[in-house]
Amino acid sequence: MKLTFENILLIGSILLILSILAGKTSNRFGIPVLVIFVVVGMLAGSEGLGGIDFSNPGIARFIGIVALNFILFSGGLETRLEVVKPVIWHGMVLSTFGVLITAVSVGVFVWAVAGFPFSEGLLLGAIVSSTDAAAVFSTLRSKSTGLKRNIRATLELESGSNDPMAYLLMITMMGWITNPGHSIMGTIALFVGQVIIGGALGLITGKLGKELINRISLDFYGLYPVIVIALMFFAFGISELAGGNGFLAIYICAVYLGNHHLIHKKTILQSFDGLAWLMQIVLFLTLGLLVYPSQIVPIIGTGLLVSAFLMFFARPLSVFASLAPFGIKARSMAFMSWVGLRGAVPIVFATYPLLAGVENSQMIFNLVFFISLSSVLLQGTTLKTAAKWFHVAVPAKAKQRTPLDYELYDTVKSQMREIHIGEKSTAVGKKVIDLDFPKSALIALIRRNGSYVTPNGSTVIGQNDILLVVADNPESLSQVYRSLGYSSPEEH
Repeated sequence: MKLTFENILLIGSILLILSILAGKTSNRFGIPVLVIFVVVGMLAGSEGLGGIDFSNPGIARFIGIVALNFILFSGGLETRLEVVKPVIWHGMVLSTFGVLITAVSVGVFVWAVAGFPFSEGLLLGAIVSSTDAAAVFSTLRSKSTGLKRNIRATLELESGSNDPMAYLLMITMMGWITNPGHSIMGTIALFVGQVIIGGALGLITGKLGKELINRISLDFYGLYPVIVIALMFFAFGISELAGGNGFLAIYICAVYLGNHHLIHKKTILQSFDGLAWLMQIVLFLTLGLLVYPSQIVPIIGTGLLVSAFLMFFARPLSVFASLAPFGIKARSMAFMSWVGLRGAVPIVFATYPLLAGVENSQMIFNLVFFISLSSVLLQGTTLKTAAKWFHVAVPAKAKQRTPLDYELYDTVKSQMREIHIGEKSTAVGKKVIDLDFPKSALIALIRRNGSYVTPNGSTVIGQNDILLVVADNPESLSQVYRSLGYSSPEEH
């Protein structure tokens, strides 16, 4: 069956429904839901039951880039800076030095064992060198996985920021293969430029985006997520145009927005959570459609060898070499070695050699697909067991929550006060979003002229309003009074 404009929506909707239903069933057997999405795609493909003919790596790469935008942005929105700050250097070293060690060690192994030319072996190593954000975020944020605070933060930071290094290594190796005169200094300059430009533009877009979201007044709340989507694509596009790394830009932009007060933040977080899942399904379905199972069978032996080397040697080597200087416990590093999940990102990267016509590119793609699938299947299914084995698991009640969790569930506070807004209050005429309230407090209700108003970030505080404020503790409540212009509760 060929995909046409007339049937693509019908077929796509059927595949989405089947993927979600199959994913719900898979949870009972401990199978990672991402594997199910790929399997559904393979079954629907040209060699499966569906017989859908899809063999366009260019379209697959485009879908992959768009999907990764949403996945990385959603992960960035839910990254809490107070959690990441203590481990920022751990994550940065893993996402650069660790990626380099993985790429080189896997490349040398493939060259020595699989008979690849040395340059193509390094190209394969570069493609599989980064952990996959979609796989890591979805696995670590599942309801069944509770990890000690710094371990989870390090792994999420690594997976969200290591794509630029892997991308650079891949582009460099492709350049060396197609143009042997490629200079090392040019490569280093390219990497530094991509990181600096991508990081700077991501931060600038985040700051400007925050002002835009909080100052624009829209009649329809549903348009606020649309603005954020536009900011996401703008950060990626302007960074790529300026010579920076777009993936790094959108991740930093999202982290900035996720850690500041935004109007209708709950709506934005919920929207991106759903969109990220949709994009994961679409991405893995597309990659499943793209692969030919008959081409995977002949390389299973080589694939198993490379997968085993990556899981049991290359990844542990990169983690221990990167994190040992920080004095991290061996069992924590051992567990982080096991969470080196490969997924959609390496497969998307593997389409670049296909489109560039690199020799053995089809075999490289098939090997990368097999390695990624085996990684998610084996490491993803055993993650909970490994956490207990290495003593890094925490009880469910102590499991770290994301900003979305706090938005939805932390509505019950221990302190509640009615605060009258008099003429001396500095809050008069300000929007709720501009009050600089602590994150542990909120305005539940406003009584105004005998009626009640349910506030949101764009609600303007008026004189003689009575605010019903709830807070976690007395300290937060004291900060609320200061934010409203009162030095003490007695003043109002």
